[in-house]
Amino acid sequence: MITTSTAQSQAGGNQVPKASDPTDPNLSAVDHYLRELQQRIVSALESFEPRKRFLGQQLDSHSARTKPVVLQAGNTFEKAAVMHTRVHGEALPQSVSDRRPKIAGYPFSATSLSLITHPRNPFVPTVHMNLRFFHVDAETPLWHFGGGFDLTPSYGFASDAIFWHKNAKQAVEVVYRGEYPAMKRACDEYFNLPHRAEQRGIGGLFFDDWDKGGFARSFALVRSIGEALLAGYLPIVSLRRSIPYNEQNKRHQRLRRGRYAEFNLAIDRGTKYGLESGRRTESVLASLPPQADWEYAWRPIKGSREDELSRQFLTPRDWLASHR
Repeated sequence: MITTSTAQSQAGGNQVPKASDPTDPNLSAVDHYLRELQQRIVSALESFEPRKRFLGQQLDSHSARTKPVVLQAGNTFEKAAVMHTRVHGEALPQSVSDRRPKIAGYPFSATSLSLITHPRNPFVPTVHMNLRFFHVDAETPLWHFGGGFDLTPSYGFASDAIFWHKNAKQAVEVVYRGEYPAMKRACDEYFNLPHRAEQRGIGGLFFDDWDKGGFARSFALVRSIGEALLAGYLPIVSLRRSIPYNEQNKRHQRLRRGRYAEFNLAIDRGTKYGLESGRRTESVLASLPPQADWEYAWRPIKGSREDELSRQFLTPRDWLASHR
């Protein structure tokens, strides 16, 4: 069983870090927080690995400073990637400006942090997070935050889903009371495979073009979500990583990873933004799993645990309905 106290003891709690936020948008402050959060996430994930460490280095160009770090072939994580990027350009990529045509063609600066894990044990879920900030040098300067996190299990546990969404709700409501349902719904709508008529996972939080309440409050939301990632994920990893598994379980994990890859390559705006903005291809595609399978016309056996995932977990659901 996972408890809030367990999560807080392992991840430092789910409180918004104190900061002196200026009223005006501050790209450097956001960038500093995301770089520091990257370091803490790396340390937390490495605590599960007795021998493996994240490898990477800072890469600089005329338009970007990136620090991609990747762990491979670990005991707990077959692959994990934590990417920090700060970039500027003469015009926003189409994946961004399509949603806000009025800012197309203007110079911009951005900073972002993205995370993905692909655990070894099929009973440990994959987690994804992205946090980003854009500042656009238009006639009237514009800015917005975006991002969120979501959980993608290969085998479903209702207790994990309830804990995950309870933690996500707390992260939002401590800053913006009443906004969790919309962010949860947006996550369900975005992390969806329409060609499969199924969700990618059990969801979480998603928000975009966010500037509600001004910079200081919006930045507080981003920090709260950043802290909640470890508080929500590490206890689940600790609880599930020692469950025995067999080749059938690994096969199902590889099939689910195939669906994950389909989303990232065919639908995800973050992948499109990375490629359109000229980022290093290896970094953009580091989120892909180390192994994945596609079997023609595959369907889980009716009544199996694999079938349970499809029927009970890969459909939008209010996991907190009976826990309010």
